[in-house]
Amino acid sequence: MKKTLAEIAALVNGTVIGDADREVTGITNIEDAGPGDITFAVPPHLDKAAKCAAVAVIIPDTMGDFPKSAIRVTNPRMAFTTLLALFTPKPAIPIGIHPTAVLGTNVKLGTAVAIMAHTVIEDNVQIGNNTTIYSHTYIGRDVTVGDDTIIYPNVTVRETCHIGNRVIVQSGAVIGSDGFGFVTVGGRHQKVPQVGNVIIEDDVEIGANCCLDRATTGSTIIGKGTKIDNLVHLAHNVVTGENCFFVALTGIAGSTKIGNNVTFAGQSGCNGHITIGDNCVFAARTAPINDIPANSFCAGFPARPHQEWLRSEAAISHLPELVKKIRKLEQRLTQLEPK
Repeated sequence: MKKTLAEIAALVNGTVIGDADREVTGITNIEDAGPGDITFAVPPHLDKAAKCAAVAVIIPDTMGDFPKSAIRVTNPRMAFTTLLALFTPKPAIPIGIHPTAVLGTNVKLGTAVAIMAHTVIEDNVQIGNNTTIYSHTYIGRDVTVGDDTIIYPNVTVRETCHIGNRVIVQSGAVIGSDGFGFVTVGGRHQKVPQVGNVIIEDDVEIGANCCLDRATTGSTIIGKGTKIDNLVHLAHNVVTGENCFFVALTGIAGSTKIGNNVTFAGQSGCNGHITIGDNCVFAARTAPINDIPANSFCAGFPARPHQEWLRSEAAISHLPELVKKIRKLEQRLTQLEPK
């Protein structure tokens, strides 16, 4: 594919700096960019981009002069995302049902559905239009899957769960596994039946090898636009708001209620049966154990305000020095005491 800078600028609502007729044949990062590629840069990487081999650079529209051909845009990252899709089209997927796929009774398929080899789809499943289900995936009975959804290989979606429109489920994810519910009687753990389901709303992405447990009763709910990284566990009856981020190795205990636009960074965790307000951010390895009000920025275990955590960490770094001083003071005090 070839596009001139003028054509690219029109696609991303940008303004060209330099020769608008220069041709672009590819798109990549700054380090790998060659003479035919376009890349993007934001501070503090603009100087590096100016010296790279790319034919042009997508830069913020707040920039003035730039030493090489460029396209000014409001949001360089979004423009780069648009061009990645343009220059790297999705592989063609054959529409239809592979002969080795196994479909139960009363399965309803929308138009332009692709079901690949060795997939198992149980009774009463409904799958929407333009949805792709890759090989070795299991879809349990009474599951509904919306339009324009992609389910990659080796995914398990257990019975009665619901997946919305434009959802992406990466390989190895398990949706609707039993919640961890037990009653201990006489030292023995008796399983509590997990009879609820999981509801995944529209525009959610679920990373590889995630586990989203079904509710004991009712539903575990993942709100619209939420993005879940690899190796994340959301326990039974968790309810998340819209547009949340759950970064790798995060674990959320059962019956936690999470507001909109909440971010849990990597390796963070959360106590069960608590409520997290809207717009909260939890730094890596943070663990809230009580309700957290909206608009909080927390760190540490147990979670506390980020600035307070920074002061605590700074104080801890001085502990070895303070211990030495205390020991010296104790020695002096001993010498001053009457014998």
